[in-house]
Amino acid sequence: MTIDGTAHTAAATLDVVNPATGAVFAQAPDCSAEQLDAAFASAARAFATWRRDEGARRDMLRAAAKALTARTDDIALLLTTEQGKPLAEAAGEVRSVAAWLTYYADLDIPREVIRDDKRGFAEVVRRPIGPVAAITPWNYPLTLAFWKLAPALRAGNTVVLKPSPYTPLSTLLVGAILRDVLPPGVVNTVSGGDRLGAWMTAHPLARKISFTGSVETGKRVAAAAAPDLKRLTLELGGNDAAIVLDDADIPAIADKLFWGAFANNGQVCSAVKRVYVPRPLHDDLVDALAERAASVRVGDGTADGVRLGPVNNRPQFERVSDLVTDALAHGATAAAGGHPLELGDGCGYFYAPTILTGVDENTRVVAEEQFGPALPVLSYTDLDDAVERVNAGHFGLGGSVWSADPGRACDVAARLDVGTAWVNTHLALAPAQPFGGAKWSGLGVENGPWGLYGFTELQVIHRAR
Repeated sequence: MTIDGTAHTAAATLDVVNPATGAVFAQAPDCSAEQLDAAFASAARAFATWRRDEGARRDMLRAAAKALTARTDDIALLLTTEQGKPLAEAAGEVRSVAAWLTYYADLDIPREVIRDDKRGFAEVVRRPIGPVAAITPWNYPLTLAFWKLAPALRAGNTVVLKPSPYTPLSTLLVGAILRDVLPPGVVNTVSGGDRLGAWMTAHPLARKISFTGSVETGKRVAAAAAPDLKRLTLELGGNDAAIVLDDADIPAIADKLFWGAFANNGQVCSAVKRVYVPRPLHDDLVDALAERAASVRVGDGTADGVRLGPVNNRPQFERVSDLVTDALAHGATAAAGGHPLELGDGCGYFYAPTILTGVDENTRVVAEEQFGPALPVLSYTDLDDAVERVNAGHFGLGGSVWSADPGRACDVAARLDVGTAWVNTHLALAPAQPFGGAKWSGLGVENGPWGLYGFTELQVIHRAR
């Protein structure tokens, strides 16, 4: 771990499993309460000076981007080994970290003049909040860490960062690399299980919590933040729907739609989780998606040509298996997949890319977020009914509409109760584009200037003339 700019082990450790083999390949430190206190104390001390020099912060964010880019191969291999994604995608995740750091280094934070007359002058400025507790998930350990770190640091905050216990090592390596770039205490990286996360959210020195994870845990984070009125950003996942309109060109959209659902093996908060298609186009779309599911190469992410790796961890593998089994038991048909895969020594968490038909809104794989390589396809006869079905439920992260008429599709997209509504694409994300959800999908947004503003508080400076 990295605490106050130096390396720290711990008395206890956590096993880290390679999901391609199901075997333990390393241990990570299990941070103690005393070590967490030291990390937050360090962040509080560093905050006093880090907040003062905006130019130095910008320069150090750029230097951090360069330092991490120089170690892309090392970080990517470790990320693939603990997370499972193909090596090229792991390297892309490191590049995304550099892109976010550079974007925020270049982003201006305006001072807003709200009064300038003969009686007085007033302006609104944005000030950093203080030490931030950042808690990240296992699907994109580095990308989602820097959705938090880059704007938090740019705004003048310091950070204590905890990765998922399933994927701690790549984040700890990043923390080690940044020891040579950032002042001690600016970024502290600690690892541990759920107990550590609970300690962080209740810690008296944490002034903001930025959390990405499940709805259930997000509610507990919000409850822990309430007594101390900690500021809060929550990104809690979704059940994104894609609506295919009756004029859609199925061969033209099938590939984009497939990868909108199966990127990172379906382990993406805003991936397509269910598809609604007009009844006359249903069979053609199912056939096109099933063809791609049957032909895509699944395997160890370090092997050449692999496009989909394993599910990251056994509990999630078992959840995906259970949801598909439940759907099949309730009358669904697997047009492709529908079962685990025996690859290598047979102990990895591999699941066949699955396309399901014959399901409805009451089926768990439709009503819940599956977060894995299984996609239900549902038919509709009335577009208004399809929109109503899509908007039902507690999730509201993203959604997409697919049509040969982009203007018509935009009109439908505007009716979706989601944070991001895409047209003829899905999962199109960028540093400057805000990302957040409606309803139970979260509080606040990440990315763009709006994400940075979430790590600040307003102050009015008013002087008389």
